[in-house]
Amino acid sequence: MTDKEAIAFFKCLADKSRLSILKSLMVEDMYVERLAERLELTSATVSFHLKKLEDAGAVKSYKDQYYTMYSINKDLFEVNIIDILSEKTSESELQKERDDAYRKKVIDAFFEYGKLKSIPSQRKKEKIVLEEIGKAFKKGKKYTEKEVNLIIADFHDDFCTIRRDMVAEGILERKDGVYILTVI
Repeated sequence: MTDKEAIAFFKCLADKSRLSILKSLMVEDMYVERLAERLELTSATVSFHLKKLEDAGAVKSYKDQYYTMYSINKDLFEVNIIDILSEKTSESELQKERDDAYRKKVIDAFFEYGKLKSIPSQRKKEKIVLEEIGKAFKKGKKYTEKEVNLIIADFHDDFCTIRRDMVAEGILERKDGVYILTVI
């Protein structure tokens, strides 16, 4: 389901009359006049709402003798909301590009010739800086505190603060005086 389809679907559910129509169609397939009678609405109102529901894919129509019958599209309602939200879209690509541009901007602002000019006070920016420093470590390799300090000292003199913050952010894991890179 695309973002546009999901928006149309959720919009069609955001109306009391449409929900009533859907509840009635769960019981049995019906035609406009029968729905109007059952819900105490005019035929024009029911037709209007059925058109919206049909456009969103929530109901289907078919001919039965003289009547156009409407039925609920059960397949659409069996879709998990998590599946809709986790679906990749062009918007998610755009968001990734924005995140990458922001990350580059932060790195360019705080690093000069491979050295950290200052530790950012904003946590979001500090995390980006710490992740960048974390790239100097090898995944799975065990480091002593002295080795960690030497690596961090190549970036900034305040290696104690940076080491502590890297552990706090979960970039490095400390156990029995041994450090291991956990992310990146």
